[in-house]
Amino acid sequence: MVIISEFDYIHSLFDKQDRLSMKNIFKNFTTSSFPRLSKYGLPLAAAGIVLGCTTEKEVIPETEGKSPNILFIAVDDLRAELGCMGDTLIKTPNIDRLAQIGVTFNRAYCQQAICNPSRASLLTGYRPDSIGVVDLFTDFRDNVPDVITLPQYFKNNGYYTTSIGKIYHNNIQDSISWHEKFTIDGFPHDPDAVYLTEENLQLVEEKKQRLIAAGNSERYIGPFGMWYIKTSSTEIADVPDNTYYDGAQTDFAIDKLAEFKDGKDPFFFGVGYYRPHLPFNAPKKYWDMYDRASIPLPDNPFTPKNAPDCAMNMTLELRRSYSDFHGTPNPHEGTFTDEQTRMLRHGYYASVSYTDAQIGRLLDAMDSLGLTDNTIIVLWGDHGWKLGEHNSWCKQTNYEIDTRVPMVICDPRSKTKGQHSDALVEFVDIYPTLCDMVGLDVPTSLHGVSMKPLIENPEKEWKSAIFTQHLRGPFNRLEKEDYVMGRAIRTDRYRYVEWKNFNTEEFKGMELYDLDKDPQENESIAHLPENSELIKKLSAALKAGWREAVPMKN
Repeated sequence: MVIISEFDYIHSLFDKQDRLSMKNIFKNFTTSSFPRLSKYGLPLAAAGIVLGCTTEKEVIPETEGKSPNILFIAVDDLRAELGCMGDTLIKTPNIDRLAQIGVTFNRAYCQQAICNPSRASLLTGYRPDSIGVVDLFTDFRDNVPDVITLPQYFKNNGYYTTSIGKIYHNNIQDSISWHEKFTIDGFPHDPDAVYLTEENLQLVEEKKQRLIAAGNSERYIGPFGMWYIKTSSTEIADVPDNTYYDGAQTDFAIDKLAEFKDGKDPFFFGVGYYRPHLPFNAPKKYWDMYDRASIPLPDNPFTPKNAPDCAMNMTLELRRSYSDFHGTPNPHEGTFTDEQTRMLRHGYYASVSYTDAQIGRLLDAMDSLGLTDNTIIVLWGDHGWKLGEHNSWCKQTNYEIDTRVPMVICDPRSKTKGQHSDALVEFVDIYPTLCDMVGLDVPTSLHGVSMKPLIENPEKEWKSAIFTQHLRGPFNRLEKEDYVMGRAIRTDRYRYVEWKNFNTEEFKGMELYDLDKDPQENESIAHLPENSELIKKLSAALKAGWREAVPMKN
């Protein structure tokens, strides 16, 4: 079995029993699993599993003239901390430039803070429960084979759709969505872990020889026949940008934009960047943009008080996958050293600035080719990422720092360029928004609502709440019992989370945070008697779900 990318690290973390447990849990997570989850999302029968009023055969007639193009930029693991969002340390001049011609959504949220569910939900327009994707393993087509994805819908309605890089999760690429899907020669199928320095190449070779000797090499060789091995968590290489994948794919994307310039059909072009996903491997000049000694340490290096243990991830992505962090403590055991913390933060910032530079090259090409004036540009990061906050790292929680995401939408026809919206919005809103912006009928079964009114008036009253969730397995908990699901509602002021056994729905714990008084979510106040009525109200709203929170219900 070929395993790559996050599949690789997840499999590497589990012992044999864990892997069998995961297999048994998810092999049956198909249509029979959904009725139980219907109160959180559409059950398959109601959702179509026809999924909506639009089918493959429905094609909306072309409007007069050429419809706006779509440049769809995804960035992996990008925190909602950018220059255009008020951060003074991170250097993102090109994303900031994009924000000046678009609307920045200050309170945008993914549906689940992990790659596959987040991306599958955004691209199908349905929440994770309704497509059965709550883990890194599941291909949404296994559960909802007839769903029409966002790029597929545009493809069916006169757009030329193509992509490069990480749009869907790694090896779940959904060829149905695209006319063309590109990779770059000379890079592995999942090119996030590419090492260039002599020291790291030696570590890669040593690990390779150990795997061969152990007869365990098959799952470390990807579909292109190239090894996929992770060693160090960082790399500083004095090389041109295109020596790493994100720079190389930007070269290709620029050439592709030139081809699109004279095309007769509008394009939907997805460009998915891997950095700042681990490992933090970036050209030296981006590391040189930051002084490590002056990088601040997190001011809340502790797990949230009064929260159940399942609320926090165990940082396995970092501690188990990268040799320089083997043996480091989980968030409940201890804290990384200041040196380790600053090194990782430095690497993350360098990786963000590296990707920002590539986005700048795309924007420059759009301008020089005369495409900017007829192209809607969407930039989104698939989820947040902890950099030592809550004494943890990576994503995989329901907390603000993991679920809040950067999102910028630029419409060249807009009169609100450079403005910000504080409205609560979600990734499921992107699908209907883009349909609405280009004049396509919005499928009525989608779980989001068009943000076009917000783009026209960023101060417009909007949703009363957004909804997130996260599945916590026994491999990533102190209590290795069973899978638990945490479902959360985030209102203007509060975040409330209920944790229940994934199979039996037995109640396991809850969290409540007052975001006005405790914006970092450092102390749950769910246990306080004076909050009992508030908890009843929020629990009822969580159970009622997203349909009761959409703008027309307010």
